[in-house]
Amino acid sequence: MKLVKKIKLLKNRQFIVAVLIAAAAAAPSSYPSYEKKYEKDYKYPEITITSQSDERNLDGSSQWSYAQSDYTTREESQVQKKLQGVKYDSYGKATYEDVMGNTNKGSSYWVSPEGEKFTLTWVADDAGFQPKGDHLPVAPVHVYELPVAPVHEYELPVAPVHEYELPVAPALPYKRTGAGY
Repeated sequence: MKLVKKIKLLKNRQFIVAVLIAAAAAAPSSYPSYEKKYEKDYKYPEITITSQSDERNLDGSSQWSYAQSDYTTREESQVQKKLQGVKYDSYGKATYEDVMGNTNKGSSYWVSPEGEKFTLTWVADDAGFQPKGDHLPVAPVHVYELPVAPVHEYELPVAPVHEYELPVAPALPYKRTGAGY
């Protein structure tokens, strides 16, 4: 009989613990919620995709594009091409061989929140990534003359000219000797 009372008491305790856990889980949290709340003057509508295309070919080439309701567009195409690749053996020796690689080209267009229009075009091939756009910074061109060393115009000093005669040794009598004379 005592065992039955202990089991009922244990079940009652378990029930009370379960009720307390459920109540704690249902209680509102004191932490702030992170729902995105829009102000009354929110001026950007929800952006949707208005067109999209994606074409993949068996030769490895592809092209894809999309346009959005905020006038943002992007298109890109790629073609597989033989490129010069470097391969290193286990000794670190480089060998050059033809490898297949992708060459990409594409363009993007978007309007900033301030209303400024941007267009970006690019090519990525064996010469690297080459972006073009009016908004991209351009290195300044310095036009200036190279400095030239000054020219000194003056006469070099000339060594004085000495006019004198060199002494001449007196002539000795000359006589031919030897075989045949």
